[in-house]
Amino acid sequence: MRIDCRFRCAVLGVALFAYSLCAAGAALLDDLIVAVRNDRVDEVKALLARGMDPDSVDRQGEPMLCIAARNGYVATVNALLAAHAKVDLPNAYGDTPLMLAALSGNLDTVEALHAHGAAVNRTGWTPLIYAATGGHDRIVSFLIAHAANIDATGPNGTNALMMAIREHHPETARLLINEGADVNHRNADGATALSWALRGDETEIAEELRRAGARE
Repeated sequence: MRIDCRFRCAVLGVALFAYSLCAAGAALLDDLIVAVRNDRVDEVKALLARGMDPDSVDRQGEPMLCIAARNGYVATVNALLAAHAKVDLPNAYGDTPLMLAALSGNLDTVEALHAHGAAVNRTGWTPLIYAATGGHDRIVSFLIAHAANIDATGPNGTNALMMAIREHHPETARLLINEGADVNHRNADGATALSWALRGDETEIAEELRRAGARE
């Protein structure tokens, strides 16, 4: 009987210890999420030094690097990358840190991620399409200069030029035209950059597209 009681106590002790470890780990994860969301880079570094996984995700499945990249927190991005965070780890929607930085217009972050090997080209939506969607010309130019496929298409067949026109970024569209984007590409619905320009009353871009060889 004494042996049985001792065994039960030992099992209970192990269980309580395991629970305390889980609780402590959850608290540290919460601390890391808050630190990353608020760009508290010193706290981020301290938590990583304590063994927190740089690829941790929040309750919505968003990796820490995605959170930092979307907000342009380049110091926190660099801290996570220095701790060997996976540079192309996507969020629950398939967006990579580079894509989110491109969409948000954070050139410094784009450059930092690229320097650590982030993929410029990928299947599906790309950083270039996202940059064009946001009308971020400097990022568009940077990505093209670093071998981005200017005619890459998303799952529905839409390319960067079409997105720039759809979101009413004529300067971005002009940049892509001058860089040689396919002005006659059609998406899955048969739409073209010219048809979207005409539908959106982008008359100047429509004329530039025609001069570049676009057909209705």
